[in-house]
Amino acid sequence: MSEQYFDPKLKIFALNSNKPLAEKIAQEVGVELGKTTVNKFSDGEIRINIEESIRGDHVYVIQSTSRPVNDNLMELMIMIDALRRASAASINVVMPYYGYARQDRKSRSREPITAKLVANMLEMAGATRILALDLHAAQIQGFFNIPVDHLMGAPLIADYFLTHGLDKDAVVVSPDHGGVTRARKLAEFLKAPLAIIDKRRPKANVAEVMNIIGDVKGKKCILIDDMIDTAGTITLGAQALKDAGAVEVYASCTHPVLSGPAIQRIQDSAIKQLVVTDSIELPEEKLIDKIVQISVGPLMGDAIKRIHENKPVSPLFENKFHKDEN
Repeated sequence: MSEQYFDPKLKIFALNSNKPLAEKIAQEVGVELGKTTVNKFSDGEIRINIEESIRGDHVYVIQSTSRPVNDNLMELMIMIDALRRASAASINVVMPYYGYARQDRKSRSREPITAKLVANMLEMAGATRILALDLHAAQIQGFFNIPVDHLMGAPLIADYFLTHGLDKDAVVVSPDHGGVTRARKLAEFLKAPLAIIDKRRPKANVAEVMNIIGDVKGKKCILIDDMIDTAGTITLGAQALKDAGAVEVYASCTHPVLSGPAIQRIQDSAIKQLVVTDSIELPEEKLIDKIVQISVGPLMGDAIKRIHENKPVSPLFENKFHKDEN
């Protein structure tokens, strides 16, 4: 465990979505998790009780709004309300995974912008700061009128590939045009070239045609995305890279949503290894041999200490290999 943190005004509480990650974050900070009881009334209503005084404390509450999304989101709202009514000095919401982030704009008529709705709800409940990891779209930061610290998973993913020597003859690949900025960042860390998969659907109900922009023949390809849900895009992309002459295909993402047929698709795919973080807790049955999970606990714990001590968070945007060079 990290050295004991001596500021008694810093408190960390965990809700139900990802207790193992919350333990790692608290360990990194050097505090015990706060005492709280989360249960339900017989009709399913969530009931929360904070079992210790937090009057005048700076509270960090850890909750990924992953599956079951609505339960976890409501748990978080109720906890924020309880903290506000118990006179916390600040309520810092730590969201390793921000659910509903995919609906960040109107792409067709009469659609909601649910990412903005969730931001409004968090603010109205009483959150004073958000600490997030790899939001689906960076502009979600602007949906809030409170400070947002936005961490990136790419430095941790880069460290994994560098540590295991997988950066040799590597090409970083974005599975679509929207993820190019994220892929470029990983490519910079690995000092590797960049490729993009360009997907076109000629007409409705006709399979997508994939064109690879960049040279992948004879290379080790590393796909990167912010999240993998049903794994359709990433597994089709992996096969397209293999067909284009890639020697090996690795995939990586920050948020392993992995719903529906995802695990079977990954198991049956051309992907040799899928590197994910623990922003979402994975049950045992989803931890297949192809999946490697790295922890964001130290990163988020370090961020909490920096925020609490009014230090810059920007050093956390570099990977450890880059820091060693400097």
